[in-house]
Amino acid sequence: MAETLAEKIIARAANRTKVCPGEIVTCTVDLAMIHDSGGPRRIKPILERLNARVWDTSKVVLVSDHYAPAVDAESAAILNLTRKWAVENGIDNFYDQQGICHVILPERGHLLPGMFVVGGDSHSPTGGAFGCFMFGVGATDMASILITGKTWVKVPNTIRIEITGTPGVDGGIADGVSAKDIILHLCSRLGVGGAEYQVVEFVGNIISRLSMSERMTLTNMSAELGAQTGLIAADETTFNYIRQTGKKPEHPVQFDNISALQSDDDAYFSATHKVNVADLVPYVAMPDSPDNAVTIEKVSG
Repeated sequence: MAETLAEKIIARAANRTKVCPGEIVTCTVDLAMIHDSGGPRRIKPILERLNARVWDTSKVVLVSDHYAPAVDAESAAILNLTRKWAVENGIDNFYDQQGICHVILPERGHLLPGMFVVGGDSHSPTGGAFGCFMFGVGATDMASILITGKTWVKVPNTIRIEITGTPGVDGGIADGVSAKDIILHLCSRLGVGGAEYQVVEFVGNIISRLSMSERMTLTNMSAELGAQTGLIAADETTFNYIRQTGKKPEHPVQFDNISALQSDDDAYFSATHKVNVADLVPYVAMPDSPDNAVTIEKVSG
């Protein structure tokens, strides 16, 4: 039976041959990302009360970015606690004030297509640009994951977003239009929360022309649509980016099994929305919500 990319990744993580939307399954986590804001200062007391340790330190990435640089005594104390916790727990993948967590993960080669990843941040769906099923969790759920290496998930439906353009016309994308305009257009069209805990998978002939940074913009802001995560199937652009990181972590899905890294052609999608970027114009997000996005003409002058 045909499957979406999200269903394939969840099924592998749940050690199942197949999963169906609506099922609640327990998944093995390939990687967990935490940062200085919702990380050690929140989970340290929980682990101490349970007398528990991190299940696998090689599968944890810790980034200090929310309180960097320290601007007062409180933020300095949080950064200090974060550093001490990293040392005490043997977290080798600790990036101290080196960049934003969502960017650090792929830049340092931690994300690979087919992985099941959790992050302690609402914009963790950024990782979906690399063909990962990555979503955000709170501190309590993260503490459980750090102890057990597992988490539960309700298998979501997938919404298909087809992004197309006019072939041969300046790459098919209208002048001045970027990935940010595409996602703001979708926010204004579908509304904040319009994806209702579903996966938003971005497809279409324009995707192959977008850089990884632009793809990350699309999946990052799938959170504003209320999605569980955003996804873009891996292609040669993805693999080239990964190769350039120079890091070769253990991979749960073989690259030669490319069908495992994309949705089947006849998979079920709960909805399909089409965006022709040849007709799109730049967008501006107005106060105080991303779905209050308007075309630039409405605010010019």
